[in-house]
This record gives sequence, structure tokens and C-alpha cells, in this order.
Amino acid sequence: MSGNKNWPVAFLILLLAACSPKVQKTATKKPELSKVENETEKKPASKFTQANISLLLPFRLNEVKLKTAVKADVERSAMAIDFYQGFKLGVDSAAASGLNFKLNVFDSRENNARLDELVEEGKLAGSHLIIGPVFPDGLKHMSGYSISNNVPLLSPLAATHPGEFNNPNLISVINNIDLHVGKLATYIAKHYSPANTVVVLINPKGADDDVMAAPIRAHFKDSKQPFLFQEFASVFTMETRLIKNKKYLILVSSSDRKFVVPTIDKLIKMKNAGLNVDLFGHPDWIRQNYNTDKLQALHTALTSSYKVDYTSAAVNIFIRRYRKAYNFEPGEYAFKGFDIGFYFAKLLATHGPHYMEYLTREKYKGLHNTFSFSRDSKLGFINTHLMLLRYQDFALKTIE
Repeated sequence: MSGNKNWPVAFLILLLAACSPKVQKTATKKPELSKVENETEKKPASKFTQANISLLLPFRLNEVKLKTAVKADVERSAMAIDFYQGFKLGVDSAAASGLNFKLNVFDSRENNARLDELVEEGKLAGSHLIIGPVFPDGLKHMSGYSISNNVPLLSPLAATHPGEFNNPNLISVINNIDLHVGKLATYIAKHYSPANTVVVLINPKGADDDVMAAPIRAHFKDSKQPFLFQEFASVFTMETRLIKNKKYLILVSSSDRKFVVPTIDKLIKMKNAGLNVDLFGHPDWIRQNYNTDKLQALHTALTSSYKVDYTSAAVNIFIRRYRKAYNFEPGEYAFKGFDIGFYFAKLLATHGPHYMEYLTREKYKGLHNTFSFSRDSKLGFINTHLMLLRYQDFALKTIE
């Protein structure tokens, strides 16, 4: 790894504080996760012996006083540490095929001036892939460098629509909200009859709410759509406009808990009074804690970019490896880091510097997600795979 001179010492101290005083070094060669499906052709990359990957994560080490750091200080870096550790295990697995990887890890500090420093000092020169920054503002700032140097820039965690970056070299791993709405619309068209179904958008009309409401409205108000579509600010307003003997599909565009909880409670009362209703929630509900009994009673479904199946053999192999390497439990970002690290390192190991030509051809079913990329000449490479999950047997289960 490379970065500024104090990086290895600072990161080691931070890593020990976050995980355990007994963190072990990862072995040079790790067995590949046999159950992780990968359709990459196994052919050697000619005359290509080392791939350079630059990782820009917000460790924010400049804000931590190592001698006096407390738990709260370290937790601000937890996401970056978790992602990095999973990513490194993914690259280690891909390295078993024989290619050497130079992993350059930098603290982005959530600061564009810091990104400029890295560029001006030539720290990113020669990168075959730049991963991060993780936040949209940093990604926008780095788009100019990505375009002028024709280097792929991977957005690992942001769900921002790629149209905001205007970078044909951008790789968007997390699905944007338009894709989530498209998944819902396709499912509704496939499984419900327009003759007896009313689609209702519940939109409290906050700035964040309209991010999801706008594409829902655009889709279902299209003149070619056969469904009766209505929009209300709340289910309390909707209650006065109900049509008898209709199936109601309620699409809630808000993830504000103070709004969502009473909405769910009211829908339960309306269902108990005879309303035939299915609920479709905001993707962020997966991260929030709502009453599972009520969500199940409303046949609630959510779109999601990811889901970790803890009964999977591959997942449990990864968990054991992570524990052995770091003496700590992997979090959500460790799974994300592993899949990104393994898939892209494997592409590099197999196809060398021309690996991007194979990005749209080779799908990957990972520990938490499936990668299936399409290419847009202006927006870059977009992962289009999404899951639809429904509360069944008091758990979220994939239904499509």
C-alpha cells in the first residue's frame, strides 16, 4: 500500500483500536471462495504482470488524535475500515490466479482539497482502476481526472444517478432510484390486473421524498399506463377517496421514520376494516427498524441492491476468513468491499488492461449482490441488477 509516510502506522493503530489487539496479517495466498459464482473466462493476461488499484476512502485520520482517541473517534472511520478489509480479502482471492496487485490506499478525508493533493503529487498516476471517493461530491470532483486520463472511476456506495457526474468512465455499482422504480413498475405490471387495481403514491412532498416520487409519478401518469394512478400527501387523505372493491397498491416515497410509522399503523387499521392492500416501501426501509408483524400483514415489498444470505456456504467461508484475519465480525460494508474487490481484481487478472471491454459481458453473483452491467456512452457503466424482497415468515425473502 502507499499513501503519505504516516499512513501505515496511523492505519494500523486505528485498525487495532477498531477491531482487536490481536489482528493477524492476511496470508499471502488465500483460497478462493468456491461457492461465489463467477463466469469469467479463465485465460491468462499476456504481458501483464501487475495491476494498480487506487482506493480512496474517508478514514479521516487527520481528525483522529491517536494517543487520545476514544471509541466515538474511531467509529467515524468504521465504514471505511470495514470496506477496506473486505476489499483486501477480495483482491487476495483474485490474486490466487497469479497476477500481482499493487493496492494504493489513500485517506480521502471527505475533502476535495485532499483529492487535489493526491492528483498533483502523482499518487494516482498509472492506476488501472480508481475506487472512490464514496460520496457524490468527491466523485464529481474526480470525474475530470477520470475523463482526462481515461481511467475508470468506480462509485462503490453512492446511489446517486450517474447523470449527475457526466463521466463515461464511471462505474456505478449501487442502483439509482430510477432503477428501483423500474423494478417496482415491472413487477406491478406482471402480477396485478389494471381492471381492479389502483396504484397510489403516498408522497409527503419533502425534498428527499420527491427523489423517489418523481420517477413513480412519471411512470404511472404516462398515458400508455393502464393502471388507475392517484397521489396523496398521506394515507389519511387517501382514506376519504377510496373506491369500493378495488385492490390498492400503496407506494410510499418517504424514509422519514416519523412519517412512515403512522402510515403503517393507519394502513393496518384500514386493512382490518376491509381494505385490500399491498404495500411497497422506500429502499431505505431495509436499514430501518419497523414492526415486522405489520409489514408482513401488509404484504410489504422492498427493492434492494443487496441481501446477504447467512445460510450460504460462500458467505460463511468469508465470515470465517474475516474473523481469522481481523478478529472481528464483518459488517455490511465488508461484504460490499469483498464483492467489488474480487470481481474487478478477477477481471484484471483474466483480461489485463483491457478488462473494461468485458464488464458488460461477464456477470457475477457475489456474497451480497449480483453485478450485471450495461453501458451508456454518456453515463458510463451501470449495474442494473436489483432484487425485490417481501416480508414472509417474519423475514425478507427474495420474490423476484
